[in-house]
Amino acid sequence: MAKRMRHAAKSRSGEGNVQPLFGERGWSPVDVDEREKSYVRKVRPQSPAQEVLMEAIQTHSLTIAVGPAGTGKTYLAVAAAVEAFESGKVGRIVLSRPAVEAGENLGYLPGDLAEKLSPYLRPLYDALNDRLGGKRLRSLIADGSIEIAPIAYMRGRTLNNCFVVIDEAQNCTYGQIKMLLTRLGWHSVMVLTGDPDQTDLLPNLSGLADVARRLEPLPGIAVVQLGQRDVVRHPLVASMLDVL
Repeated sequence: MAKRMRHAAKSRSGEGNVQPLFGERGWSPVDVDEREKSYVRKVRPQSPAQEVLMEAIQTHSLTIAVGPAGTGKTYLAVAAAVEAFESGKVGRIVLSRPAVEAGENLGYLPGDLAEKLSPYLRPLYDALNDRLGGKRLRSLIADGSIEIAPIAYMRGRTLNNCFVVIDEAQNCTYGQIKMLLTRLGWHSVMVLTGDPDQTDLLPNLSGLADVARRLEPLPGIAVVQLGQRDVVRHPLVASMLDVL
């Protein structure tokens, strides 16, 4: 009877409902879903433009994929990176994206540096987890075969023998993209993805469209444009893009 009374008192005070945000050992995006999700089949293009993109990644050292949300830019780039790594064409995978908030201020985030950055890098973890599975992904991150880092960590590096994916490049300035492109080292492949129409930077600060326009005529560089017909999300996404 006394035990039930103490429990009821806790419920009224709200103490019994308070739980740690990240638990005892902290939060990691790799640990969110323990189910094995890896696939043995290869990713196949769902549209002619996606087929062009996949072929461009296979035949060029630098590919820039530009298009609206839901066209598979990030997923196809990550899938190509995993395929190149698994076949031994590259020794490691480096994935990066800018830590830019989408039109809102999140303020202070608890945890260490890795935990603070994890929410911004979550889309990359999702794509990798889908292709490799949680257990394999954790193992490859632990031994350094896969590195996921924000743009700010790329300066001064030379990326040799690796597959580099720069995601959400529309949130990079011209100077940042120039810095990233000059990281490309020997026996490496780089893919930039982004949608210039969905930048979270101030007007005229995004450098993706300008960089794509300047590099398109150069040999050895592929610039692939995707459109509404390449959207592979809910059918409403393509129709909304026509009016938004």
